[in-house]
Amino acid sequence: MIRVELPAHLRNLAGIQGELQLDLAGPVTIRAVLDELERRYPMLAGTMRDHVTRKRRDFLRFFACEEDWSHEPHDKPLPETVATGREPLIILGAIAGG
Repeated sequence: MIRVELPAHLRNLAGIQGELQLDLAGPVTIRAVLDELERRYPMLAGTMRDHVTRKRRDFLRFFACEEDWSHEPHDKPLPETVATGREPLIILGAIAGG
């Protein structure tokens, strides 16, 4: 069981309250998490990654064990503490401006 924290705007879009728990078959990767999120919540498709290229959307970040995984390959296995649900995968909306 993996735990996922989404930013408020994506939780609102999907009608989700609080943290999500997902069961994943196979390696626990960012790609697997996003695939399952989009399968369970089709309205999230395209909000976290581009429909065609499947690349991460700008201003969206992925954090695992307090480390930024945003630029890691999406097929790289997440840390064991995230894969086992002891720590959440945090998907965070980045802020820009001046």
